[in-house]
Amino acid sequence: MKVNQLALPGVIEIVPDRFGDDRGFFSETFNAARFAAAGVDVTWVQDNHSLSRPANVLRGLHFQISPVQQKKLVRVIRGAIVDVVVDIRPDSPSFRQWIAVEISAAAWNQLFVPEGMAHGYLTRAADTEVIYKVSAPYSPDHERTIRFDDPDLAIAWPLVGLSPVLSRKDATAPYLRDLIAGPDLRAS
Repeated sequence: MKVNQLALPGVIEIVPDRFGDDRGFFSETFNAARFAAAGVDVTWVQDNHSLSRPANVLRGLHFQISPVQQKKLVRVIRGAIVDVVVDIRPDSPSFRQWIAVEISAAAWNQLFVPEGMAHGYLTRAADTEVIYKVSAPYSPDHERTIRFDDPDLAIAWPLVGLSPVLSRKDATAPYLRDLIAGPDLRAS
């Protein structure tokens, strides 16, 4: 397994080994002991699986506030995404900074996202399937969303002049500055 520490503190790209022959392949995509040795010592409580039919589906930027903040382990089993992680911890030296990582079934890479980060992704191919583990259950009362096109973040989504396919929730999400003005991020 290869482990790459990325520019935001705690965000890690993981590429599991894959062993193939004429039958196909075998890969251990999660092993608690090996992941803990790589700095990902987490108890996962839920697995999520999403299918995005068209390309350019943009999901995010999502996060949950205390007491159910989530760590995530994201992988793609079909297609490809550009995964974006934004540091939204007000006291962090990297507050408002973001990184983008291409994750794909072909590259077989995964992304670990720690608490205190907003997360979203843009599908690069039709019929893209994403599976991700989370460390806390989904809680609609604690879920928050930040606009994907927040000018203060200036995320360079690779849309090449196209409009993303958005849910109503993502299309009407507030800007990060509006969330900062409220109690949610200060209490996280």
